[in-house]
Amino acid sequence: MAVLIPDSRDPAPDSRSRAGPVCVLLFNANDPSGAGGLAGDAAAVGGIGGHGLPVVTGSYVRDSSEIHEHLAFDDDYVTEQARAVLEDMPVQAIKVGFAGSADNLAAIAAIAEDYAQVPVVTYMPDLSWWSSDAIDLYHDACAELLLPATSLLIGNHGTLWRWLLPDWQDEKPPTARDLAAAAAEHGVPYLLATGMLLPDGRQNNVLATPHAVLCSAAFDTLPGSFIGAGDTLSATVTALVACGCELTEAVQDALTYVEGCLACGFRPGMGHQLPDRMFWAEPDDDADPDEPDDDPLGIAPNDTPH
Repeated sequence: MAVLIPDSRDPAPDSRSRAGPVCVLLFNANDPSGAGGLAGDAAAVGGIGGHGLPVVTGSYVRDSSEIHEHLAFDDDYVTEQARAVLEDMPVQAIKVGFAGSADNLAAIAAIAEDYAQVPVVTYMPDLSWWSSDAIDLYHDACAELLLPATSLLIGNHGTLWRWLLPDWQDEKPPTARDLAAAAAEHGVPYLLATGMLLPDGRQNNVLATPHAVLCSAAFDTLPGSFIGAGDTLSATVTALVACGCELTEAVQDALTYVEGCLACGFRPGMGHQLPDRMFWAEPDDDADPDEPDDDPLGIAPNDTPH
């Protein structure tokens, strides 16, 4: 559970936590398509009642079909952005998406070390669009610098397999526990592997430690292709942890939310489909106009645990 950071300048620090939604620090690249990146993070955090604090690590040049290029920001600028808000607002959780460079990973790791009481959720995206040398450098820096400060690592099963267990020899693919054991060697206590294909064609999502599977949820494979699901899931989990949810509950609720986002996904361009992170706000044609709308996470608006 996240811990509020009191401000010595405020005679009543607890009153600040009641002033508005929980604050979630978001490190990610700008994605002009709105599929993922900071736009996706902020929408997901806002969709469940949190307040995102977006720190730009760089910018993609992308559309709904593919990533054409990426430009990383200077690590000093990333640090200055983050520390400006950390010194001003109480942050209950940190999500790290694509940092863009090894230098930026080092800067984020230093910040996480200074705020060790704040949980860190790290999402490893698919980097297959990048050069192999850049991917290796980024993976090595993330494992060495950021994973020791990471509370929960999230990624697609294939992405985590290629990164954490590149020399896997077994005929069967690694389980979530195998991946969690590899992550634990770098200091990560929990791992969430997504997109694990089941024999019946469904995709399983598994939260695990090296010793146990804590929860899992399998969903039908939807038609078409999506982008932005990983950022949406990791940002939602981070926001729910910031709200005080226990990790297993946060993961289960976040997976349910993302399932709804994808089921109501839309295709604004000529490429992939995007998650509709505000699907729950759409009017229900069959709903009783006198009945209040259901919350996507089963939390009444006036009971949201900010």
